[in-house]
Amino acid sequence: MTRPLKIGITCYPSLGGSGVVATELGKLLAEKGHEIHFITNGMPFRLGKFHRNVFYHEVEISDYYVFRYPPYDLSLASKMHQVAELQQLDLLHVHYAVPHAICAFLAKQMSGDRLKVVTTLHGTDITILAQNESLKDIIRLGIESSDVVTAVSQDLIRETRELLDVTKPIELTYNFVDKRVYYPRNTSDLRSDFAEPHEKIMMHISNFRPVKRTCDVVEIFAKVASQVPSKLLLVGEGPDMPKIQAKIDAMGLSHRVHYLGKQDDVAQVISMADLLLLPSEKESFGLVALEAMACGVPTIGSQAGGIPELVVDGITGYLSPIGKTEEMAANAVRLLTDSKLYADFRESCLDRARTEFCNDRITAQYEQIYYDVLGINANIPEPVCKA
Repeated sequence: MTRPLKIGITCYPSLGGSGVVATELGKLLAEKGHEIHFITNGMPFRLGKFHRNVFYHEVEISDYYVFRYPPYDLSLASKMHQVAELQQLDLLHVHYAVPHAICAFLAKQMSGDRLKVVTTLHGTDITILAQNESLKDIIRLGIESSDVVTAVSQDLIRETRELLDVTKPIELTYNFVDKRVYYPRNTSDLRSDFAEPHEKIMMHISNFRPVKRTCDVVEIFAKVASQVPSKLLLVGEGPDMPKIQAKIDAMGLSHRVHYLGKQDDVAQVISMADLLLLPSEKESFGLVALEAMACGVPTIGSQAGGIPELVVDGITGYLSPIGKTEEMAANAVRLLTDSKLYADFRESCLDRARTEFCNDRITAQYEQIYYDVLGINANIPEPVCKA
């Protein structure tokens, strides 16, 4: 039997797709017997209760008075090295090239070549930060100095190569959801708090930043609501929220919109929805669309980034060019007014989420990557994921 591994994981611990995936991956690996050490500046919000084989190491940032800004990067690199030596870690799996891959590179320099580094690119470190000429070289260094690099979509791999001229191989490892957590819930009681029995519910979940095009969400909803009795549920918080609230008030839609703020139990919340609205202009993968898909909720979205790799147009949702709110609204109306078509889409969503983005399959892919980079002969069988 192949020996279990000791793995350090670093991610952004707050709300966000990369932190969610990193935390869920760590928990799944721990269930398989691996020893997981989270090295972050805060408890990952999806970690919560005690988990066997899971340990948390907090990064303490120096407040030495000569530092104008707290040196988080150096503190993280030092902590990675300390944990690697104390726990005899086999590898560090870091999520995001900056600063995490750079910190892992420094930790490896201190610990020696035996410590391997796997870096997963999630998007913002490439689609936003790599647009900044002053950061390109250090992002490229983080990628090129990693032993293995993975990315969550083919589109992100393409963009990384184009923006950074990276020649290093980048392996595709899609995001996933735990099918034991994400499945259609009975939310009839909750749903009645927000909508009448004859009304449909549309939902948008994000960090409400400009890239999410939340004004388009409101425009799509307004067009749909003029034809189909419906309500809009907005989940999350962010800088664009005041602008969205003003737009909703100005359009006379405030009585049709509910603001739910940040929510931890996303599966429960999404299960209330009939449709997810995701008209983003950039989306390296679109984890929320997968979470919705796993709960049987189709997506009305844009043809941006990795979304087309996840949402199959005309099968599990409808995709339109960025900004085409008229077309998106028409597609939403089509789904909401045709019960047979909607039932087909719902079934396709469940089937695709449970088979193509199965947590067992993606976890096994990462395990194989770990053993390969360590030079350990292991043949991890690909799990059979059933709908």
